[in-house]
Amino acid sequence: MARKGNVVVGLDLGTTKTCVIVGKVNDTGSLDIVGIGSCPSTGLRKGVVVNIDNTVESIRKAVEEAELMSDCEIDSVFTGIAGSHIEGLNSHGIVAVKGKEVDSDDVRRAVEAARAMAIPLDREILHVIPQFFIVDNQDGVKDPMGMSGVRLEAKVHVVIASVTSVQNIIKSVNRVGLDVNDVILEPLASSEAVLSTDEKELGVALMDIGGGTTDIAVFAEGSVKHSSVLAVGGNYLTNDIAVGLRTPVNEAEKIKIKYGCSFVPLIKPDETIEVPSVGGRQPRRVSRQILGEIIQPRVEEILRLAHREVIKSGYEDLLGAGIVLTGGTAVLEGITELGEQIFHMPVRRGVPQGIGGLTDVVNSPLYATGVGLIMYGLKNRSARSFRTGEGSFFAKLIQRIKRWYSEFF
Repeated sequence: MARKGNVVVGLDLGTTKTCVIVGKVNDTGSLDIVGIGSCPSTGLRKGVVVNIDNTVESIRKAVEEAELMSDCEIDSVFTGIAGSHIEGLNSHGIVAVKGKEVDSDDVRRAVEAARAMAIPLDREILHVIPQFFIVDNQDGVKDPMGMSGVRLEAKVHVVIASVTSVQNIIKSVNRVGLDVNDVILEPLASSEAVLSTDEKELGVALMDIGGGTTDIAVFAEGSVKHSSVLAVGGNYLTNDIAVGLRTPVNEAEKIKIKYGCSFVPLIKPDETIEVPSVGGRQPRRVSRQILGEIIQPRVEEILRLAHREVIKSGYEDLLGAGIVLTGGTAVLEGITELGEQIFHMPVRRGVPQGIGGLTDVVNSPLYATGVGLIMYGLKNRSARSFRTGEGSFFAKLIQRIKRWYSEFF
């Protein structure tokens, strides 16, 4: 059995699948994937928990499968979060340098000043990610430690999420008997697995197209500049196929995975597929081009919505490395060709990089988030551990009432 200190576990709670990936850190510091567990997910809708019991059952099955494969006992996980409630903001903080040189306390105070913003009671700050620092009008400083100056400014990216959505994820994981090391925004996790340092420096937009959501993260000059989550994903394709080909939804999902193509010119005119019918009728033979004509407009719509989000961020002109597509829907044939037509810039499919072990199994956009959660967790080992009730909506409400009461009475 693997030693607990060497094992890091990522839990990707998706709309269509729950995936647990176990990573083992070698003596050299490299990461090997030693176990994978996957189970269909029925307790989430568009990235948000809507049925705790079903979510708990999905997590339990995926964890058992991963434990069996990796031969280790899982007691804590880094889990991902997505959903349309996610909001990314850029903020700015200024502090006076206490001594003659910038030290770690000055950096901490500058970041704290940047995160001090008014947010609604039902929201909480998930991440505060430093972009760069400014020391006495000298901007673009990545690490200001030891520099001389009297004023330190911090530019940060703040990710805000719904308190109840975070708590429902933590509660679901806790009910399986696991601790949550940290809750991580899924596109940030995916970026750790599929993007190179050069791409982040040059400028790149990551689009993680899952079953229920499309997660977007824009990087430039080595740091995240914009993040957002759109409530559209691959499930829309499945529903369209089920209606268009008059076939059950579970069969439509199989057809999408096996024969789906999002760029019709790549399909040969004489290709046909077998489509199961409903109500006990005989299966039918249908041209694969008809399937492509159902899929392409929907994928095009998702990509155009994502493109609009990138334009809204204001960083479209800085994307020297183009677009990286990952997530389950990115497996579709022809999606990179369609993407290049829409974005007018280079598009590639993102798969996990820089890992060992079961690389042949996880070498797919499907596992980008799961592997990324492990890599993000390793980089941020000082992460907090969550239990249900910590920082809950009601606890915050009571604190505010007490503060209000003490001020007036």
